[in-house]
Amino acid sequence: MNKKALLALCVAILIPLTGYFVMKYVSADAVIIPRKYLLDSTRTRVVDGKSYTDSVWHRVQNIRLVNQLGDSVSLYDVPGKALVVDFFFTSCRSICPALTRNMVKLQRSFNKGGEARNKIDTSVVQFVSFTIDPERDSVPKLKKYADRFGVNHDNWWMLTGPKDAIYNFAFDQLKVDKFSDEPIDSDFVHTSRYVLIDKDHIVRGYYNGLDSASIRQLARDIGVLMLEKDTMQPPKLPFDPVLMGIFFAITVVIVVVVLTTLSKKKKAQV
Repeated sequence: MNKKALLALCVAILIPLTGYFVMKYVSADAVIIPRKYLLDSTRTRVVDGKSYTDSVWHRVQNIRLVNQLGDSVSLYDVPGKALVVDFFFTSCRSICPALTRNMVKLQRSFNKGGEARNKIDTSVVQFVSFTIDPERDSVPKLKKYADRFGVNHDNWWMLTGPKDAIYNFAFDQLKVDKFSDEPIDSDFVHTSRYVLIDKDHIVRGYYNGLDSASIRQLARDIGVLMLEKDTMQPPKLPFDPVLMGIFFAITVVIVVVVLTTLSKKKKAQV
């Protein structure tokens, strides 16, 4: 093996390692990750004499209500999925029909490819619509409303239940009145907002459900959240990059020593 072959070997070893570290530390920053909302508090910790401040983000509490199929369901029943939440009522003649139609389009945008192209991929996101008029919106009314708009029941709940529970959830947990340009009456949660919640039940965005550009941004953000790393339990690589680097370095050293020894023997024979 000559010097050119040795150089080629070193390049072949360094390229995958370099690519790995570039992907790990550079490409992640190139993706715009939806910000976290609703800061609860901050806490300070000391590691090796250095002080770090951590943000404690508000985690949306669970709520159990009844859906349009008559099933008792809760937000925590769908682990690992993003949630898109809105508020409506079946007798609404203003913004609610448009909000529902736009969410239907958003739901259908998650169709599977291939032979299942007409089926919704229910593993990515759960759509949740809370009625703000639960005293009138019974389960049969919700089912009729959902069917009228072509809602896929597999990953879309239209929920009814105690009014206090729904309104407390809207204002205390989702803070629908925050970061909003439109006034939202605490006695009637009539809003055009969609709220995005990640799989850890942290609010990650508010969107205008009547604006096509805002809805497109919501669709992109859902996709980004599905790729977001789990900081608590990061996925394991099939190999340890540090140990692999050490192994390759030792291999290069051995190759260099062997080539040097052979070269000296060859010169001695000449």
